[in-house]
Formats: sequence, C-alpha cells, structure tokens
Amino acid sequence: MDAGVTEAFDLACWSGARLARVEQALSEWVVGDAPAGLGEAMRYAVLDGGKRLRPLLVLAACDAVLGSDEAALRAACAVELIHAYSLVHDDMPCMDNDVLRRGKPTVHVKFGQAQALLAGDALQALAFELLVPGGQAVRPAIQAHLCRLLARAAGHAGMAGGQAIDLASVGRLLSENELREMHRFKTGALLQASVMMGAACGDAPAPAVRALADYGAAVGLAFQVVDDVLDVTSDAATLGKTVGKDAQQDKPTYVSLLGLERSRAFAGELLAQALGALAASGLADTRALHALAVMVVHREN
Repeated sequence: MDAGVTEAFDLACWSGARLARVEQALSEWVVGDAPAGLGEAMRYAVLDGGKRLRPLLVLAACDAVLGSDEAALRAACAVELIHAYSLVHDDMPCMDNDVLRRGKPTVHVKFGQAQALLAGDALQALAFELLVPGGQAVRPAIQAHLCRLLARAAGHAGMAGGQAIDLASVGRLLSENELREMHRFKTGALLQASVMMGAACGDAPAPAVRALADYGAAVGLAFQVVDDVLDVTSDAATLGKTVGKDAQQDKPTYVSLLGLERSRAFAGELLAQALGALAASGLADTRALHALAVMVVHREN
C-alpha cells in the first residue's frame, strides 16, 4: 500500500534536514579556489538558489528503497551540478540568451561568456568526480550505475538532445507527440534519472524499479507542463527568471499547443499517473515521492 496516501507527511520537515545536508555538501565540494576566478563563477552558479528538486527526488527514491545514504548524497549533488551547468550554458547568448536566473543575473552576465562556458564545463566534470569517490564509501557497482544513468540523461539521448530539438523548433508548429518527445529529453530525462539514481543506491526488485521509472517519467513531463503554464501566468519576481520568453522567441509550449486550461488539466493527469506508479511499486514507504509529485504540479515557481 502507498503510505503516501494513507499517512500524513510533512514535506517541509522531511526536505529541510535533507536540503541542509545537500547545501553543506555542495558548499564543500564546489571549491572557491579554482584558478583565475573560476571557482567564484562555479559557486555563483550552484549555491544560494534553486528548488533542489532533483536532489530531493534522489534522496526520496533512496529512502523508498532503503539505499545507501552516502551514495545518495553524492548522487543528489552530482545531478544538481549537471542541472546547474545546463542552466549556465542554456542562458548564454548562443542559446536562450537569458539575463535572469534564480532571481539574480545569469552567470555570463556576471562573469562574462568565456568564464560562464568554463564554469559549466567544470561543473559537469565535478559531477562525475563526486560519483566515484576513493575508498569503500560507495560500492564500485553502484558508482558505475550512477555514472551511466547521469551520463545518459545529460547527453544526446537526454538533456543535450532535447536542447538541440528545442533550438531547431523555433517558429515551427509541433504536434503534441513531438512536443512531448522534446521535453522528455530536455527536462524529463534528468528528473527521471534523479529518481533512478536514488533507486540505484539500494537493491529494489525489478518491478519496483520499473514503477519508479514510470513515476519519474510522469513527474518529469508534469514539471515542464507546469513550467509552461507559469511562464504565462506568473511574474519574474515569483519565478526568479524571465517570463514570457518562449512566446517572444516563438517557441512551442504546451500552452501554445493545448491552451492554458487543457495544459493545467494535463498536469493533473500526469500527477495521477505518477501516484498510480507509486501505488503499484510495492515499496513500503513512498510518502516523500508522493509529496514531491504533488508539489511539482501545484507549485507557484
């Protein structure tokens, strides 16, 4: 039975302690003394901002499968570094040309384009370094599995491929299937990988892992649908980033394709899919994953 439905769960309490560990670890691992000011740009890109949804999904999935805390903390930080690097690069003039991120100037605005490019490169490399610590803290088989999951989600079959599709789709009218495929790569792959990396920190049976994959896919797409809704209903102060950019750049979104109300309804349908997958997982305690899915769909930023 899905405990997320049957018992009260305090997401703020659960996430507070875990986010404190993630923030401390990121502050320790993203060093500030990299050459020629690079460390300052790296820390600016990562620290003091963001929802940290991906790390929370890693840790929640690890909790659900009773996995290794050390492996999960490293995986949580690694996936956040990949996310941060992608934002640094996506915000640059050659990509989306954004000037505001997490309520402050984007990295290339603050440090220049060359330093932003290098900061993103360094964050990506550091992510994989975190996943392969020396000693016996994390079993070698888990290290290899985590690296493979993260590399695939970040590369041509995931985030980078999705960004390529996004850039090639400006001014085009995509079908719903084409739009879904783009966002499955661009946004959904890393969110789903966060769940799968948490699951990889334990020894869950195959049916449970498949259910978590279904959950991650639904949450990943729901996140993007809600993002598209917020881009036309919210403001920059609330979101911490520029709003209305997709419409200005003539990019396809769920709102432009389905309309606002249908997009909101679709987000609700995806939430139901995610919660159904949790119920089918057979795992004893999926309350944190349940609460995170609800938060994704009902968030305001």
